Amino acid sequence: MSVPNLIPVDLLQAFVAVVDAGSFTRAARALGLRQSTVSQQIGRLETLAGRRLLDRDTHRMALTPSGERLLDQARAIIDSHVRLGQTLSEAPLRGRLRLGASEDFVLSALPDVLATFARRHPEVDLELSGGLSHDLYDAFDAGRLDVIFVKRRAGDRRGTRAWQEPIRWIAHPEFHLDAHAPLPLLLYPPPSVTRARALETLEGCGRDWRIAFTSASLAGLSAAARAGIGIMPHSERLMPRGLAVVPAGATLPALPDVEFVVIGPGPGNPAADGLIATMLQWAGIAAAVQCG
Repeated sequence: MSVPNLIPVDLLQAFVAVVDAGSFTRAARALGLRQSTVSQQIGRLETLAGRRLLDRDTHRMALTPSGERLLDQARAIIDSHVRLGQTLSEAPLRGRLRLGASEDFVLSALPDVLATFARRHPEVDLELSGGLSHDLYDAFDAGRLDVIFVKRRAGDRRGTRAWQEPIRWIAHPEFHLDAHAPLPLLLYPPPSVTRARALETLEGCGRDWRIAFTSASLAGLSAAARAGIGIMPHSERLMPRGLAVVPAGATLPALPDVEFVVIGPGPGNPAADGLIATMLQWAGIAAAVQCG
C-alpha cells in the first residue's frame, strides 16, 4: 500500500487508539478528545491514504485489509516520533527507578507497560519488586521504592486511581461449586487486601469456607486453580489465562470493589512521572476496552 509521507502523526495516533480501544468512543476517552474529533481524524487519514481503513457500522468495527497493513507501520511511526522527540529534547529522561507492583499486575499487564515505557525512555533503568500490596506500601514508605502500583489499602488516600472494579471469584472453567460443602479457597497469605475482603464477605453472609491452598505467588495460586483445587478472589481485568469468572449467586456472595492506584515520589522526578503516565495510559485504554 502506498501511503503519503506527510501524514500527521496525530492521525496515526487516533487510528491506533481506535483499533486498540475497539471503538471511537473509548478511543476518544483514552486520548482525551471528543468522539467527533477522533472520527474526523480517521476520515482525514483515510482521505490521505486514498482508501478505507476501518469498516464500521452501529454494531461493530473491524480493520480492512488496508488497515491491517497500515497498523504495524503506524505503530512504528509513532514510536519513532516519540524517540525523535526524546533525542531533540534538552532533558531526555535518565536515571534509575525502583518500581513495586502487586503480583496480579506483574504477571498480566506489566510486560505491555514496560515495553511501552522502554521504547519511550530507553535511558531509564528499572528495578522491579513484585509482592503483596501491603508489603509494597511498607517498602515505599521506608524509601526502598520510588513508584508503586498497588491495591488501595483502607484509610490510605495517596496516589492516582488507575481503575476500580468488583473483586471476582475465579476458578478453572470446569470447577464445580458444591453448595453444601465449605468453599475451598485459594488465597494469598495475610496481609492481603483481596483475602481480607473475601473472608469478611463470607463471614458476613454466613457461608462456610476452608483455606485449601495458600501461596504468596500468583503463579502458585493460578496453578492450584487450574488444577481444580478451589476458587480464588481476584481482579477480573488481571485474571490469569486458563481461568474463568464464577458468577456470584445464592451460594456464592458478590465481593466488594477493589481500587488500583499508582503512588509516586511527587514533583521533581520526571522519570517517575513518565512511568506513572505510561501506567495510567495503559489502565485508561484497558478500562475502556473492559467497559465497552
